[in-house]
Amino acid sequence: MSLLNVFNISGSAMNAQSVRLNVTASNMANADAISSSIDQTYKARHPVFETVLEDLSFDNTGPAGGVRVAGIVESQVPASQEYQPGNPLADEEGYIYRPNVNIIEEMANMIAASRNYQTNVEMVNTSKQMLTETLGIGR
Repeated sequence: MSLLNVFNISGSAMNAQSVRLNVTASNMANADAISSSIDQTYKARHPVFETVLEDLSFDNTGPAGGVRVAGIVESQVPASQEYQPGNPLADEEGYIYRPNVNIIEEMANMIAASRNYQTNVEMVNTSKQMLTETLGIGR
């Protein structure tokens, strides 16, 4: 694998982690939203990643790859239901519905995505430095 492929692989990983951070931020922003119907209640979302493996043997030697977002799925955990008959959003029976967002899980997810992103930035910087040093050998 060429050292130049590291840029493509790390770039795809940074893009995937950026999507993960955005989805997590959306979940956290809607964690306190309430609704009067179970169908209208916000459902937590999570990205699904897939490995990309491309054969670059024509241009380079060996395979190269990366990661991409295959899709974003909604959590199947049921929304929580609370009895609050005085709430203006309560249904006919006096219940309101809260999203199935777990703030602790979302914070852990955000930290993990941030560190993954940071690791890929370090890989790009290290690869760039190695290429620069390699080009400097010929001087």
